[in-house]
Amino acid sequence: MSTSVESLPVAISDEINARILAVSEDRLAGFQTDPFGVIADQTGLDVEVVIARIRAMLEAGTIRRVRQTLLATSLAPGSLVAWQVPEEKLQAAFDWMFQNDPFTGHVVIRSTDAAITGAKYRLWTTLKIPTGFSMEEHCRLLCEKTGALSFKLMPAKNLFALGVGHVRRSTLEPGSKSEELAHAQDTLVIELSDEEWKVLTALKREFESQELRRDLWNARAAEAGVSLDEFFAVANALQARGVVGRFSTFLEHHKQLSSGERVTKFNALFHWAVPEGRELEAGREVGRFHIMTHAYWREGGPEFGNVNIMGVAHGTDKTRVLEHKAAIDAHLEAVGIPVSYTNVFWGGRSEIKPSEISPFVYREWIAQQCN
Repeated sequence: MSTSVESLPVAISDEINARILAVSEDRLAGFQTDPFGVIADQTGLDVEVVIARIRAMLEAGTIRRVRQTLLATSLAPGSLVAWQVPEEKLQAAFDWMFQNDPFTGHVVIRSTDAAITGAKYRLWTTLKIPTGFSMEEHCRLLCEKTGALSFKLMPAKNLFALGVGHVRRSTLEPGSKSEELAHAQDTLVIELSDEEWKVLTALKREFESQELRRDLWNARAAEAGVSLDEFFAVANALQARGVVGRFSTFLEHHKQLSSGERVTKFNALFHWAVPEGRELEAGREVGRFHIMTHAYWREGGPEFGNVNIMGVAHGTDKTRVLEHKAAIDAHLEAVGIPVSYTNVFWGGRSEIKPSEISPFVYREWIAQQCN
């Protein structure tokens, strides 16, 4: 197949692309032996059309990556990290963390409408550190490298929502929610064997456009040094252990696309402080709302109003994003969950990449940084 970017539409507003993205962003749960075949079945499109369109959108930058995701909370300790960085070093610190730290995932410069003590934390990142290593020590090293003055680790105690689906969410009405409470997923870390890590490393690496084909996993099995049947067996076993997330096409949702479109414009980190002992209840209520791409129980401490429920929502209109939050606020009040503090941290400059979680890579990286 030799379809070029120039010969196919790459806009998310294109009818066929929108049909594909509505499925491929976050509807393919678990490990998929034939992900493009599943997308074709769910969209009613020919599988070769699906592959050609995804390849074209990836080459054009509409899609920023295609990969099998993992539930990394099950594989490595992680945390949201807020950083206090001198304003004159903020952009350089952003660049260093995004470009040089493979264990840092999301990197976002945020601001808040309300003047709280936590507003001094402008740089926000996500961090994964393989088991056996220290997040505190890693963050102290990043302070040395970037000039950050301090950091606040906020590991997740429970997860209530994790998805993308920006195309699907773009038309949601404020208050849209599931009938059921969100599932509360713990963040216990699962130990893997060396063979499982080899398969996992090949499984999770993002695909280049030329790799997108129906027999997607043959080359990855060879990379892991196992047969295709063995690769599938390990991948399915990892899924049964709660390690595998979904097969996904991730959109470039913050920057303007080559088509002139923006998938989203506003990235809002919502904070709520609810009474101690009601965190699971509140998180499951917040996680029901379809607009939420992420929802967690995290402890922010006094500088952040003792917040304990956090979540992320995206949109192209700030007023609309706030309407979604107002609907969640009203729902919490209606179900009798008091909120003593709430706030919104708005995202500005933003970059996203998968956090590396391999202990082998971590040892090599630390050795390089300490030389």
